[in-house]
Amino acid sequence: MLIEDDRMIGTAIEQALKDAAYAVDWVTDGETAVHAAENESYELGLLDLGLPKADGREVLRRLRTLGRKLPVIIVTARDAVDDRIDGLDLGADDYLVKPFEIRELLARMRAVLRREGSGSPPLLSNGKLNLDPATRQASFVDQIALLTAREFALLQALLARPGRVLSRSELERQIYGWNEEVESNAIEYLIHTIRKKLGAAAIRNVRGVGWMVDRSS
Repeated sequence: MLIEDDRMIGTAIEQALKDAAYAVDWVTDGETAVHAAENESYELGLLDLGLPKADGREVLRRLRTLGRKLPVIIVTARDAVDDRIDGLDLGADDYLVKPFEIRELLARMRAVLRREGSGSPPLLSNGKLNLDPATRQASFVDQIALLTAREFALLQALLARPGRVLSRSELERQIYGWNEEVESNAIEYLIHTIRKKLGAAAIRNVRGVGWMVDRSS
């Protein structure tokens, strides 16, 4: 979840995250952020401090009262040492000062997700199908291919749960944000393009239910 009220900054971060194969829900005020966190499951929150309705400090306090842990990186122009200390003491997992390089933000996100155990390992694999998050390169048997951001996100969702069937709606939630229009055949098309690159056996279809990859072998 991206919590940022500046439209220009929010648009740039949202697009960069999508390009890096993250599904993004972008909210622009503190109250909406807390409501979203109460009703949706997120791997990570990017939190600005200067927000309308409820400022970032209040949002962080309220997020920390929720039952489940949500990793949070504060992303703000406030660069005073006291602000950094206060943010970290309130429960933030990291603190990044604007302006920043997108590459640094992505690296900090990966580091926080690794610490939380919810991020991608260096290589996702079930023994036959392999996916490298650093390069978006996938291999299956003797086929090697470079995936698009959407293809990578779909295959990552399946490989994170080998042996489990994921429905169309579950895959859409992994790949697309709130404000993105999803065509009715988008998931089928992505699976078709992945199979074309890696082979039909890379992803299994469970008719009427969804798709899966085999358990680790």
